[in-house]
Amino acid sequence: MAGEFMARYKFHLIMFLTQIGYAIVYFFTEAAFSQGLNPHIYVAYRFCLAACLMFPFAYVLERKSRPNLTFRLFMEFFLLSLIGNCSSLNMHFASLKYTSPTFVATLFNTIPAWTFIIAIMLRMEVVVVKNPRGIAKILGTLISLGGATTITLYKGPAVPSLWSALVHINKPSVHENWVKGPILMLVSCVTWATGYILQAITLKKYPTQVSLATWINGIGGAQSAVLAACLQHKASAWSIKMLSVNFWSITYSGICSAIFGCLQIWCMKEKGPVFVATFNSLQTVIVVVLAYFLLGERLYTGSIIGGFLVIIGLYLLLWGKDGEQSSNKNQEQSSSHCNEIMVADKETAPNGGK
Repeated sequence: MAGEFMARYKFHLIMFLTQIGYAIVYFFTEAAFSQGLNPHIYVAYRFCLAACLMFPFAYVLERKSRPNLTFRLFMEFFLLSLIGNCSSLNMHFASLKYTSPTFVATLFNTIPAWTFIIAIMLRMEVVVVKNPRGIAKILGTLISLGGATTITLYKGPAVPSLWSALVHINKPSVHENWVKGPILMLVSCVTWATGYILQAITLKKYPTQVSLATWINGIGGAQSAVLAACLQHKASAWSIKMLSVNFWSITYSGICSAIFGCLQIWCMKEKGPVFVATFNSLQTVIVVVLAYFLLGERLYTGSIIGGFLVIIGLYLLLWGKDGEQSSNKNQEQSSSHCNEIMVADKETAPNGGK
């Protein structure tokens, strides 16, 4: 019973744990940025550390199964890293300087919708409107988007705090620019979604997920380092004190990018980019819950309502995709069975003539 459950829902559980890990990253980065850590330097260190952590495992575990690296494949890695890692994350943190965290969280939750739209445009995702499963996928995406938006935009009455804050984090200063900030965040969401799609495409040519994650993080770290050097000219900004908040923020984020990055690529290989992107909205719910219990932040009824909507939408979308995948498997099995019968008939036909 337990084995069947894990076999069916292991990817759902992996993505849920991944979002918990990345939600904790949110608090580490907020604390580090309040201490003066440059966001672009943070991104460079994070990706480089992740690549260094994954390299030994990629070299040993996938040495025999890894495809040969060609110049065309390397350029594909370069483009994927530039769009999916370097551009998306650097613009995400840059937009925080010019807008509010609420606005950034609202647009961040549009990533599943963008991924869904791009996947449909490229025919990587098929939606049959007449089929209940297809309708569930559309409704699930819209409900999750609406729930995440409700969390960030609607407050309602506050829920009484159970205890005082266990952790205190100073909020980083914001220099509002409501032209530059929204543009940066919108482009970040689109590149983030495009990165998911490109990963799924690249996986078909380079199916070793640990090696692919190593390449993406390594190249993305180098690209981010060049960008950070162009934007931050002070050498002292690159200095990180051992065991400081900045040190632990980079260390934990790098470990998360290494472990959860590989797991995400594995889930994408088996379930597709829309499946992986859908769980992004769950991260907003986890951040709200952790902020309430750890930081003592107020929890509003709007967040509770939005959290339920996100979970309902996630369930509908996953129900639609699971039914679609099972029907595709049945069609493949039936078609292969028909092919076997046709081959057997052809082989027995000459014998019958004799």
